[in-house]
Amino acid sequence: MKAPPVPARPRSLIALPKAHLHLHFTGSMRHSTLVELAAERGVHLPEALVGGWPPELHATDERGWFRFQRLYDIARSVLREPADVRRLLRETAEDEAAEGSQWLEIQVDPSGYASRFGGLTPTVELVLDAAREAEAATGVGIGVIIAANRTRHPLDAKTLARLAVGHAGRGVVGFGLSNDERRGRAYDFEGAFRIASRGGLLSTPHGGELLGPGSVRECVDTLGADRIGHGVRAVEDPRLLEKIVARGVTLEVCPSSNVGLGVVQTAADVPVRELFEAGAPIALGADDPLLFGSRLARQYELAREVYEFSDAEIAELARYSIRGSAAPVDVRKELLDQIDAWLAPGGPAGR
Repeated sequence: MKAPPVPARPRSLIALPKAHLHLHFTGSMRHSTLVELAAERGVHLPEALVGGWPPELHATDERGWFRFQRLYDIARSVLREPADVRRLLRETAEDEAAEGSQWLEIQVDPSGYASRFGGLTPTVELVLDAAREAEAATGVGIGVIIAANRTRHPLDAKTLARLAVGHAGRGVVGFGLSNDERRGRAYDFEGAFRIASRGGLLSTPHGGELLGPGSVRECVDTLGADRIGHGVRAVEDPRLLEKIVARGVTLEVCPSSNVGLGVVQTAADVPVRELFEAGAPIALGADDPLLFGSRLARQYELAREVYEFSDAEIAELARYSIRGSAAPVDVRKELLDQIDAWLAPGGPAGR
């Protein structure tokens, strides 16, 4: 009797070349680094960031978002010396390399650090210098996205946009808009995004996570979004989704984050499959691993295990991440060729 064929081992998702386009600066910190720096600085960490880590969050109401923001602010408070910034970026790049990410675009609001590092411009220059060091040490390309805060005045956003444009070509690749989308309409920040766009930067606002498709539409129509942070609620408006597909707007979808914030109950509820089959470009992201407990590779595992993506479809997700990035043309070509090699017969097996 002939033995049944041995099933082929799945291709390694770690070995799949990919870009990571949705990662926040403080939220990229290793949990072990947070605990260590807090002890050194005498910062008391709440139980949710120690024994209860990763914390249970439910930020779909105002009280829940306040708790999320409070935990984030506590984590940010341990970064007090330039060496801390350099360490964070080096370790983040090391973690990206370990998960097969070869290009990273990390988002930072320098306003949250300016008082510690001599002002907005010195803070941006410290981050860019640390990014260059991390690139050299790990081989992971790094672009920086300067992000405005929806809860602050739009004039502050214009200041940040001018600062970002002033560093275009020196490591800053995009301009974003983050924080609670219920507390700042996208159209209020149109002037800042116009400055950034004229300066050659990608437009990468958040939208369509805590609010519905109207939030995404404002980002697309008013802010000229090249990418949308999250954007999953666009699935609720077929006409909007058609526009996103037609314009090639990349959706930075973060399944673990959506579950962690209570936007959905389970990863299966995130409409990744629906968006993909509609033709929307999707770049999977981890958002804030420090608070959600998982990094980029886990999002690709979910694509395979929960959304039942084939290896060919997973390769297309990786291609979307490369095409939607600000990586130099030669880097994008090389990574796309590597993805083709990963998908070829006999591609690397493993995790």
